[in-house]
Amino acid sequence: MPDNCVLIIRFHSLNGEDISMISKDFDGEQGALEVIARALDEQRSLVLTRARYDRETETNGVVINLANVVLVRVSKTDSAEAGQYL
Repeated sequence: MPDNCVLIIRFHSLNGEDISMISKDFDGEQGALEVIARALDEQRSLVLTRARYDRETETNGVVINLANVVLVRVSKTDSAEAGQYL
């Protein structure tokens, strides 16, 4: 089984705050979008076990409350133009 790829996941909340996570929890953009969409639909938190907040160097487990998230972008590159939106 190949290693999961590094993805940049950006969350945009109702209050306008953007949060960026770097994660190796998924095998690709499509898989990440499906898991995140399911968590949003089921109104539950998203659990990432291999993630870094923004530019931190240490990998941690992270629980993200999706209650106030209005937009999510998943991309393999860190660019304003890249990624898919839910």
